This record gives sequence, structure tokens and C-alpha cells, in this order.
Amino acid sequence: MMQNSQTHTTQNQKLTWKAFGPGILMASAAIGGSHLVSSTQAGALYGWQLAIMIVLANLFKYPFYRFGTEYAYKTSESLVVGYAKKSKVYLWAFFILSVVSGMISTGAVALLCATILGFMLPFEVNPLVLSVTVMASAWGLLIAGHYKLLDNLSKWIIIALTVATIVATIVAGVSPKQISPDFIPASPWNLASLGFIIALMGWMPAPLEFSVISSVWTSKKIAIDHPTPQQGMLDFNVGYFVSAILALFFLALGVFVQYGTGQEIATKGGAYVGQLIQMYTSTIGGWSKMLVAFIAFLCMFGTVITCADGYGRTNAESLSLIKTGTTEATEKYVVTWITITVVAGFTLISVFAGQMGALLKFAMISSFVSAPAFAYLNYSIIKSENLLTPKMKYFALSGITFLVGFGILFLLQFMGIIK
Repeated sequence: MMQNSQTHTTQNQKLTWKAFGPGILMASAAIGGSHLVSSTQAGALYGWQLAIMIVLANLFKYPFYRFGTEYAYKTSESLVVGYAKKSKVYLWAFFILSVVSGMISTGAVALLCATILGFMLPFEVNPLVLSVTVMASAWGLLIAGHYKLLDNLSKWIIIALTVATIVATIVAGVSPKQISPDFIPASPWNLASLGFIIALMGWMPAPLEFSVISSVWTSKKIAIDHPTPQQGMLDFNVGYFVSAILALFFLALGVFVQYGTGQEIATKGGAYVGQLIQMYTSTIGGWSKMLVAFIAFLCMFGTVITCADGYGRTNAESLSLIKTGTTEATEKYVVTWITITVVAGFTLISVFAGQMGALLKFAMISSFVSAPAFAYLNYSIIKSENLLTPKMKYFALSGITFLVGFGILFLLQFMGIIK
């Protein structure tokens, strides 16, 4: 009897551990350019001032990510199916936005991953060659069916990067760098800094279309492992809030190590990657340089694979619904769309060769500009399923207002209407 009880407990524990999947995968995708680069740069350039924008971006995007998980557990289907049920217009709008976003986001994170890889090597290699290596390796792993292995490994990668970041931040906070006597604090509260702020929020915690991708993963998770809704929401909330809180740790690292020291902050190309890794090694110790670089590389490589699989699988499901009205042909199109996403991403890298900073900024800004469309699509689907509580309704409407307001402000500045 005791043995049966122990077996039952063990099975529950295993099921709980298995339930952690889509939420952690989203966190893996989130801790990319927005965290490793933009958050740290924000702290290095402006101190604590932009912490409020990081908090607001994570706060106001939360409902739309949550809707994806709630919809999947309510219907056992992804938001893509919800779009198709509501209207072919919704489905086509999402499909077009997702194809474009997939190319931009996958290309950007692959280039950042290649830059980190280049920093680790003892000899110089052409960034395009490194990018081909990264994307071909990611494609090969996905096509060979080894994504599940990396899925499990990504949980430990996130834990390793989280621990390393928290330790580095605490050590740096205990003995922060001395402020230069002639340092003059810069203010981000002007139109000249708007592009940086929009880029910072664009991938914070991740591009908003990842709410749909997460719902695709969740629907598959439900079919395979049968987690309960409570387990699913726990997975989602842990992944979301870990990535949100970690963004503030990256900001703090920039504040403690670089802000006000007089050190020039690299904002273009791959130069900041070297500064980023130096932040860890200057606080943890020189011995950790290659270890931290390797962890950062694994994190970004996981992000590349997550993007390629997520966008590829989601676009495949969209195409299946467009052509057949069902998701039955999804697996038939997955390999094709993963390949298209990877090839399109590399094509974008080729165009932006030697301009990693420009590509990352372009990807982050385009994600923020398109965010209101994804937010409205998610809101309308969850509303049609009568899953909105009054509080969540006003929360979501506040989020849409926030995204639309900043999006319009940026577009007005971009068009030169306001200066």
C-alpha cells in the first residue's frame, strides 16, 4: 500500500515536471536580444530610469500571452484555430504577419548567436559563415527530430543563465563601479530616445506573436502529456515572470558595471557582446569568461531553434487551415515552413551583413509596431469564447491602448510629423 502511494506521488511529481514546457520555452525565446542586449544597454546608458518601461511592457503584454494559454486549455486548440473559426480574414492577417515576423526575428537572433560564437573562437571567422553554421545546425536538429532533447536541455540552460546573472548582479551591486566625477546623466525622456525605448519594449518579454506560438505548443503539450489547466497556468506564469524579472536583473547589471563610469557604451555591431560578457567576468571572475560565453551561446542557440520551430510550426498550422479548413495537414507542412523560416532569416542576415545592431533594432521595433494587431486578435478571440472576466477585459483594453499609443507616437516621429 505504501509502495503504491509512493508510486502515485512520484507519478504526480513527474507529471508536474513534464507540465513545464511551453512557458519555459517562451522564456527561452524571451531571454535573447531584449534581455542580453537591450536591457543591459538601457542600464548602462540611462541607469534605473527605463526600469519603468520594462515593467510596463511586461505588464501590458501579459493579458495577451495569458489568453493564448487559457484558450488552449479551454478548447485544446491553438489561437490559430480560433482565428480560423472567427474569420478567414483573421487567419490571413495573422499568417501574413507571422511569416514576416518569423523571417525578421529568426534572422536577428541567429546573427546575435553567431556573433557570440565568433567571440568564443580563438580565430576570426566571417559572420556570414558563422550565421550559416548556426542556422544550418538549428535546422538540422529540428529536421532530425531532436528538438525534444533540446527542449529538456533548455530548462537547464535557462537555470544556468539565471543563476549566473543573479550572482553577477549581486556581486556587482555589493561593489559597484565608481561614478566618474565629470559624468552627466542622460535623460531618455525625449523623442531622440524614443526609438531605443520602442526597441526595448518590442521584444519585452518577447515578440507578441509568441503568444500564438505558445498556444500552438500548449495544444500539442495537452495532447501528449495531458497536464491539468492549473499545471499549465503555473508553467505559463513561471516562464513569463522569470523572464520579466530577469530583464530587471540585466538592467541592474548594466547600471552596476557600466553606468556613469565614463566607459563608452557600444551600441552598434557585435562590439556590445564583448562588453556584455566582460560584465560577467569582471564581477564573477576572469575564470568564468568562456563559461559565461558558452552559456550565453547556448541560450541564444536555443532561441534560434525556438524561433525556427515556433514560427515554422505556427505557419504550417495556418497554411493547413487555409487550404483544408483543419489542422490535419500541419505536420505535412512543418518541415517546409521551418526551412522557409531559416532560409528567409539567413537572406535577411545577408542583406544586413555587418550590421547586427541595425538588424536587432529593426526587428525589435517592427515587433512593437505590429504588437497592437496581435493584441487585438487575441482579445477578440478570447472575448468570443466568453473567457473574459471584467477585470481582465479592462486590463486587456489598457494594454491595447498602451501599445497603440506608443506605436502611433513612434510612427509620427518616423514620418517626421513630430520632432
